[in-house]
Amino acid sequence: MERREMLAVLGAASAAQVLGGVTPLMAESMTPMTTAGRIRQSVCRWCYQAIPLDTLCRDVSAMGFKAIDLLGETEWATLKPYGLTCAVSNGPSTIPVGFNRPDQHDRLVAESERLLPLVAAAGIPQMIVFSGNRGGMSDAEGLANCVTGLKRITPLAEKLGVMVIMELLNSKVDHKDYMCDHTVWGAELVKRVGSPRFKLLYDVYHMQIMEGDVIRTIRDNYAYINHYHTGGVPGRHEIDDAQELHYPTIMKAIAELGFTGFVAQEFIPVREPMVSLREAFTLCNV
Repeated sequence: MERREMLAVLGAASAAQVLGGVTPLMAESMTPMTTAGRIRQSVCRWCYQAIPLDTLCRDVSAMGFKAIDLLGETEWATLKPYGLTCAVSNGPSTIPVGFNRPDQHDRLVAESERLLPLVAAAGIPQMIVFSGNRGGMSDAEGLANCVTGLKRITPLAEKLGVMVIMELLNSKVDHKDYMCDHTVWGAELVKRVGSPRFKLLYDVYHMQIMEGDVIRTIRDNYAYINHYHTGGVPGRHEIDDAQELHYPTIMKAIAELGFTGFVAQEFIPVREPMVSLREAFTLCNV
């Protein structure tokens, strides 16, 4: 599914929580938390679209979150009064149509050239891009095409000090036919682009589905990764003990590598969203 398609999944329950006032559990979830952990945490906006952005900012800031991921340019200013930053801005491409398509390069480059100065001026450290779907294209051809397209925008990213990150997504369950679906392919892309301002977004949920062996893969490819997303497997729901990944151990491994960027919670809550976010923050606050 596309992120925007998940709005319906959130359902009336989340909206009712927002419109109906603060429940006791939600009030507890807003209690300030200890934030002495080594991981700076963010929240992916699309998972909480039923909650007004300023309300989400207020509540997650109180919990200790430092940022919100995947916002458009009209939303960035909303974060500032809450001491938050946008850890990753939306970029020029969509998940199915990305840099592996040469016929899209001129459009993607033009939009990148428009966005990157705005991202830099807003103090946002990263902009997301996608490979696009295979559509019958070989991985080797897609890799070469992505290199060509990305090399047209990385000089500007270097000049402005903005990191361009390509997300690793699973092509097995959620994003059928997506090309950047294995860490080895993504790492090779980073090497070939050869820019200090292009790296990967390693989504733990997606890569558990495609590859498993998460901690070893992160350690082996740490130099090529600049951002992380979470999510419970299976189902992409809460990262609690109802799913198969043990996030405290994963977070410790990332922290021990000296990571100083952001880890963003990107799960679709099936319980009260703010309660689930508080629990996730605690699990990852290592």
